Amino acid sequence: MNNDTRWLARLGIDQGLFTRPQCLQVRAKLGEDADLMAYAQEFIDSAIVTDVETLEKVADLALTKAEKGPPANDPFEESGSSVPFVQTGPAKTAATFKAAAGAPQFAFDTIAKLDDAALATALRGLLKDTGLFGASDLHLSTGARPFVRKNRALSYLSDYVLTPEDSLRLNVSLLAPEQKKTFLERKDYDYALAVTATERYRVNLMFHKNGAAGAYRLVPAETRTLEELGYKPHIATLHKLLSYHNGLILITGPVGSGKTTTLASMVAYLNETRTDHIITVEDPIEVVQPARGCNVTQREVGPHTKSFFTALKGALREDPDVIVIGELRDLETIEMAISASETGHLVIGTMHTSDAATTLNRLLDVFPPAQQTQIRASVAESLRGVVCQRLLPSPEGDLVLACEILISNTAIQNLIREGKSAGLRNTMETGVKEGMCLMDNVIFGLWKENKISAATANANITNRVLKAKIT
Repeated sequence: MNNDTRWLARLGIDQGLFTRPQCLQVRAKLGEDADLMAYAQEFIDSAIVTDVETLEKVADLALTKAEKGPPANDPFEESGSSVPFVQTGPAKTAATFKAAAGAPQFAFDTIAKLDDAALATALRGLLKDTGLFGASDLHLSTGARPFVRKNRALSYLSDYVLTPEDSLRLNVSLLAPEQKKTFLERKDYDYALAVTATERYRVNLMFHKNGAAGAYRLVPAETRTLEELGYKPHIATLHKLLSYHNGLILITGPVGSGKTTTLASMVAYLNETRTDHIITVEDPIEVVQPARGCNVTQREVGPHTKSFFTALKGALREDPDVIVIGELRDLETIEMAISASETGHLVIGTMHTSDAATTLNRLLDVFPPAQQTQIRASVAESLRGVVCQRLLPSPEGDLVLACEILISNTAIQNLIREGKSAGLRNTMETGVKEGMCLMDNVIFGLWKENKISAATANANITNRVLKAKIT
């Protein structure tokens, strides 16, 4: 588990935002490999935390403290000592266990009897069946029953708890020798797995207190359009954003909100409507973009470049028109992205933030105080728009897209220069004609259209006036 997640739990408990049992409840649902943003979002989605503003401040403080190490009193541990092997998921009930209809079938209790080749073949089949089931993720973790995630809900595949030996063999079965060596040395490994030309997966392997674990995210074989993703009411606004030939566009949202899918759809739209050179920097490459109207150069951190920063630095000499960054995660990368957007390139990147105001604060606050005036002026000039998104459960069990869109205009630019992010909300409310929208208003509209339940709307809306109207 990451130090920032541990600090979020420690500080949140100290602030009275939630209790230790509630932390353990969230960990049981998300697993130990989820990051801070996923935990924070789950506290909100589960209605455990209603004071979102305080939670955001606690999350920012947790990120800062995590750089110096874990908290002295870890709320996830009974003591500071290591924890013995235990089952991490809910207790199994072998007598009553029944897999969901259509769920993938796999004899996990036979792993020890299979040789390496047979195990690799079996895992490929499991991944394929997971996709046919409609799940987005497959999790294979030591000390837990194998499970998949479908429409944000977990579904267990078996009552068999994976042993350390089972989990390690299963998760490294598809790795090349060099990849396996790297994983065992680093204890963390991200890579893109291409089983066939149409079956691709984003894989994260890691070790936790019980042993090895793997999370397999399925990459759709076909890139859906922005309309198909749920942006139909806002399609004119997004097309206008993508018509610019310079500037910065940010796609944001919590983990699992579909940012990568939206980014891929935007690249596909540019690929079909322009004749430009697009360079993408990803970790790893998920959606393969074949050249259509544009020439698309896709680079992966690790095999093709040392880091996002070095790739961006090199991209400025590679004659790009559009630069797509998989994640803006550190000062160097953000600074280079802003510079690239100022020098005549359209730059599109993602961040893990929940709304437009938080996005701009996170973007700007990474810079030291001495640079604040200059960087605010640069962002005010280069920013084209911010698209924040969430995926909310519908009454039918599907997922519905909710979004917040900020479009840069003179008023927004002045607020950014002056550092008055508190005024963004009011400016966005008056900018509806320009295509802007607030997350609360969009979610309220989805509730009025019966696309989400009242409980879901209440859990995701912070505006008290709108909340009072939900019955």
